[in-house]
Amino acid sequence: MAVTLLAYLAGAVPGSWFPSASEHYWTARDLHLARGQATLTDGEWVVQTADANALVVLSADADLRSTDYRALSWIAAGVPANADVRVLWRSDYEPAKLNSTRVVVESGRLRPVVLDGETAWIGHVTGVALALRGPFVQPVHIRGAIAQPMGALEVLRDRAREWFAFETWTGTSINTIVGGADVQDLPLTWVVAIAMALALGLFFALRWRAHPNGREITAAVALLTLCGWLVLDGRWAVALARQSIETGRTYGGLDSDQRHRAAEDAQLYDLVQRAKAMMPPPPQRVIVAAEAHYFRGRAAYHLLPYNVYFNPRADTLPAASQMHAGDWLFVYQRPGIQFDRGNNMLRWDGGQTHAAELVMVMKGAALFKLL
Repeated sequence: MAVTLLAYLAGAVPGSWFPSASEHYWTARDLHLARGQATLTDGEWVVQTADANALVVLSADADLRSTDYRALSWIAAGVPANADVRVLWRSDYEPAKLNSTRVVVESGRLRPVVLDGETAWIGHVTGVALALRGPFVQPVHIRGAIAQPMGALEVLRDRAREWFAFETWTGTSINTIVGGADVQDLPLTWVVAIAMALALGLFFALRWRAHPNGREITAAVALLTLCGWLVLDGRWAVALARQSIETGRTYGGLDSDQRHRAAEDAQLYDLVQRAKAMMPPPPQRVIVAAEAHYFRGRAAYHLLPYNVYFNPRADTLPAASQMHAGDWLFVYQRPGIQFDRGNNMLRWDGGQTHAAELVMVMKGAALFKLL
């Protein structure tokens, strides 16, 4: 593993392995709204607008030698994949020129920008900024920025932070726990896999002249697999302990209804409870429509013990001929469904229609009774 990490550092560290400069931080309060609309709330800037051409610029004063700082990282979450994001800066080399470079968006986060190869990253940097062009239907949270010298110890510390970042429960936790940050430059599983391959190669190199038999080879592979598994499982055990503590803090001492209202889908749960109050008691057939498969499944779960229908794999509704008078339709964040109040007619994909009555409309959701 040491050899693997040294090889990674040889390619990842852009300059000196042990620079004299230290990281420089800007908090959200150090940033100024230079253009656009954003709100400073609870120590972070929140950007949300449906305007596709909306431009938001957050700037900060700087006093940095470009030779001391090789990378700039913006701490942000919820950035849409189609957003146009750029880092801007000015220097005393050309004070009137505004320089920029694109920032890669990955899993809602902003990748660090290595500026060591930028010809305009020269002289004394006097100001930095982040420019985002929308639309931002969901809120984007910006907490600050970090200028990094990108030394060897700093790079290793960043990778360790990514490996052991706290991963809360998510909608996919029942299937798998990956561990660590959403975006990782060097996943720990890769380090372990490469280290195992190197160790196995070293074993064959040392034992080749001795002509190892099948039992020795099997033992070597088994032992290396066990060591790699223990490294990854150790991280998993630490994460599980932290998650269990957090679960106790979130749900401890609450009854079933309170636990649902404390969960991630509390808004959906509340809407389903309102819908259930408007429907007659089970058994009733309820059709669930939602664009995201996660919300279709969760809405169906909350609607039990009603006779619930939903497509777990595709965002489709039954054909109109398969819907009957007396059925109910629960819609949650599902575009493409239209209702004609004057004619009491429901319309959805492919021009299909069915007579219906609008029983309840809520923010992002609606409940219909088919006629």
